[in-house]
Amino acid sequence: MRVSLRKMHFAIVIAAGVLGGAALVSASTGNLQKVTLEQINAALQDGEADKALALVNALPQAGANDAEAQNLECRVHFTLQQWSAAASECQQAVDLDQENSNYHMWLGRALGEWADRATFLSAYSLGKRVRAEFETAVRLDPRNPAALTDLGSYYKDAPSLMGGGLDKAEGVADQLDRVDPARAHQLRGEVAEQRKDYATAEREFKLAVASSAHPALQWTVLASFYYHHQEWPQMESAIHSCITAAQRDPAASVALYDGAGVLIKSRRDPGLAARMLEDYLDSNSKTDEAPAFVAHWRLARLLQQLGDGAGAAREQAAAYALAREYKPPQEH
Repeated sequence: MRVSLRKMHFAIVIAAGVLGGAALVSASTGNLQKVTLEQINAALQDGEADKALALVNALPQAGANDAEAQNLECRVHFTLQQWSAAASECQQAVDLDQENSNYHMWLGRALGEWADRATFLSAYSLGKRVRAEFETAVRLDPRNPAALTDLGSYYKDAPSLMGGGLDKAEGVADQLDRVDPARAHQLRGEVAEQRKDYATAEREFKLAVASSAHPALQWTVLASFYYHHQEWPQMESAIHSCITAAQRDPAASVALYDGAGVLIKSRRDPGLAARMLEDYLDSNSKTDEAPAFVAHWRLARLLQQLGDGAGAAREQAAAYALAREYKPPQEH
């Protein structure tokens, strides 16, 4: 279906969700409402994967010659955890605009997720490409904090055979000092944790909180650190600090999604995790880093645990309405 849509010009099938409906309708050239990249990105940020893909396919030639359209489609597939499709679309974006740091970064991310699920030989080949894309993203824009963070994480986690190394990660942290001190402290904390220097790691994560413009995000990192070390009172305290900080900073509502994820992994306080997800879904600052349809699925499982079968069914229906192709894993 996706291939045939790309070969069509304006006999496009558009999800009625674009206009708030549920059925599929066709549109001719004369009646087709102008579709903008801003609309596609807005749908992506709101977790409306089906709508975003329909909008992409409504572009002339399905946006095949527009790098930003290809990148946005890559990111939609990324949220759907369709790693091969995401990598293919991001590669097209890079081919169309090889000087865009963000396009290389997103290609590296898609390849990285694909590599994590590949066979050993395929993972080795993909891993080298991941490093190359992240390094290119940083070379093109040395002040891109997200690209620097991704590169530092790659160096931290990858074996030396694939170009990784903790010393390299620390070098990226030094670069981040000049761009985003909170991310620099976080990366140093992760490196220290890798070295089993837990006291330094905790100190760096706390410094990340203190230096962040959006401390709610960093509180979830500290909470995750405590989760890994089964320090439950400290973890719960960090989660509550995250909630307080997010209430003061609506732009950081994604921290509620991340914090709920920590509680879900720890199997503690499902009621609080559910409320955090509800608050995230009610916010006006959702992001594709925390897809709304995934939040609905997580909330459905929590409500089921809490004995609210009707609420769980409602959340499942909401998730399906946003992203019919998403297949939730057995555990989140």
